[in-house]
Amino acid sequence: MALDATPLLGNPTGVGVFCRHLLSALSTRPDTEVSAYAVSWRRRRQLAERLPSDVGWRQRAMPARPLHTAWRRAGRPSVEWFVRDCDVVHGTNFVVPPTRRAGAVLTVHDLTVLRYPELCERSTLAYPDLIRQAVRRGSWIHTPSEYVAQEVVELLGADPDRVRAVLSGTPTTESGGVAPAGYEAGGGGTGSGKQGETEADEPPIALPPGTERYVLSIGTAEPRKDLPSLVRAFEAVARSRPELALVLVGPDGWGASALDQAIESSPVRERVVRARWLDDRRLARVLRGAAVLAYPSIYEGFGFPPLQAMSVGVPVVATRVGALPEVLGDAAELVPARHPAALAGALGDVLDDSRLRDRLVARGARRTAELTWERCAEGMSALYREVSAS
Repeated sequence: MALDATPLLGNPTGVGVFCRHLLSALSTRPDTEVSAYAVSWRRRRQLAERLPSDVGWRQRAMPARPLHTAWRRAGRPSVEWFVRDCDVVHGTNFVVPPTRRAGAVLTVHDLTVLRYPELCERSTLAYPDLIRQAVRRGSWIHTPSEYVAQEVVELLGADPDRVRAVLSGTPTTESGGVAPAGYEAGGGGTGSGKQGETEADEPPIALPPGTERYVLSIGTAEPRKDLPSLVRAFEAVARSRPELALVLVGPDGWGASALDQAIESSPVRERVVRARWLDDRRLARVLRGAAVLAYPSIYEGFGFPPLQAMSVGVPVVATRVGALPEVLGDAAELVPARHPAALAGALGDVLDDSRLRDRLVARGARRTAELTWERCAEGMSALYREVSAS
């Protein structure tokens, strides 16, 4: 089968993390022969160095803009013109090319564009039509959660018999740290000092003077992440905890101006740190050092950062939205979205109640042990076989 690995190019996103880990897990399965392709003219040759060593890559040049236009308007050319023969093609990021004979699988990560179009950039507003076109061509739909699978059926009219939910795994690096996710999607000593931090190099971030613990957020500054609400919640939490800082990790998105305004108007703005980009190693250290991870999203189709935190023993406070209750279960404190007071209350409870923290850490370890990439690859391989047989 051929998998669209275009999301591996450039800075990693949540979709890129999905592609990287799924490819690695699929490559170890004897029942699945996987190759990769990239819909890109200039950057396609970068793909080889970003693939697992045992994943093949061979294709003709695929210029993204003209191809996407042709696929949307005319439904051709078929992907078989560009990649070697395959029985299944997997479009990993809301678009799957038309095929001549191969079966097609399309991953729909979420339906923010239908639930909250006001939170989306203009370029993403075309996704529903692209998904509907793929469904009309007979494509199967993969989603990372049952929640999104139900949305695809209810909101897009997809045949439920051709929609499959296969949960993603917990992103990790080979060294046991965490990969950056949620940069859309991904260090001890600088925060609580737990987890046996022994690195002698410089701290990955500089905390404000007088602070020693921090609330951490990982995600692009975009409206869906609702980081301004987190800043307002932090004001209440920080009022009685002078040792506490807020660390926001993630690049600027189209919600950056609202976040900047929230920080600038905050009475505790000197205790807010923005780290727009951290490499894998520094992000892993920042995450391990956090007192708690806050994830205040308005909507999520899966959610990597909470699982990353759980995998290294950091408790999580998240919103009760989208697929998060399904993915996180009882391993996180869940609060209503767009409710800074509720978010502040839950953060304060986790920061102050050691028994609650211990319960969340233990439950988080169990949950991430269940959500593995090996299990995800097993489910995807079963889907590929079903698509091929049909």
